[in-house]
Amino acid sequence: MTQSRTIETGTDHLHARVEDRVAILTMNRPERRNALSGEMIAGLALALNEAETATDVGCIVLTGAGGAFCAGGDVKGMDEGNRSRSAASVPIDVRIHAQRLSQRNTAGRIYEMPKPVVGSIPGAAAGAGLSLALACDLRIASENALFVTAFARVGFSGDYGGTWFLTQLVGPAKARELYYLSERIDAKQAERLGLVNRVVAESALEEQTMELARRLANGPTVAYRYMKENINRAVSGEFGDCIDLEATHHVHTGLTEDHREATRAFVEKREPSFKGR
Repeated sequence: MTQSRTIETGTDHLHARVEDRVAILTMNRPERRNALSGEMIAGLALALNEAETATDVGCIVLTGAGGAFCAGGDVKGMDEGNRSRSAASVPIDVRIHAQRLSQRNTAGRIYEMPKPVVGSIPGAAAGAGLSLALACDLRIASENALFVTAFARVGFSGDYGGTWFLTQLVGPAKARELYYLSERIDAKQAERLGLVNRVVAESALEEQTMELARRLANGPTVAYRYMKENINRAVSGEFGDCIDLEATHHVHTGLTEDHREATRAFVEKREPSFKGR
């Protein structure tokens, strides 16, 4: 029997629910290709905060409604704000601090979340939307998906961690090309570059996403927590620190019930049943 509940986000711009140990967060402004709004960002921060510590959540899926993932910043809204000069009344230091908090509470939380996060990408992922997708641990894309940094087209340098995530995935030379030229990349190109892990038919995206997410949600969640930290540290840390941390986490996970169950299952030639402890 499917276990399901709603996560309160405070806005219709982000829908969130838990289903079979998977928290599904859906950006929901299809008329704007799920462009980010203040309400959506705040709702995403709330939902991620709950999913991080909820005992009935083992994996998070981030996706978009209406055939798009996320078009990034709402450029139409930006133009309206620029014309009204409403932002000019807010001191620049206050604006910078608010931007930093917003980024850390969304892309930063996805990246540091001690649970696997899967980006399910049905269509366009642009600008900050691409950054959010790249913050996820794994990405599964529809064959209709498109990816573009987009910032150069609107005179921005980039936000929500995209510069860092993209450079880690494709290297600095390719990252510069993708940022400077803002050319669109289709799903197959994205797969070749390593931006996505899988490309599937549009009709199969939801099913294959949930199959992957349920597998992760019911896997050895303690081990996943430390695998993710190990890999994050490996990307940005010193080698000696990384292997020392690996040793600590390896011994720690060797003392878990999941490890003991897995070794018993191996000997008994059956699939293990993980409990997350």
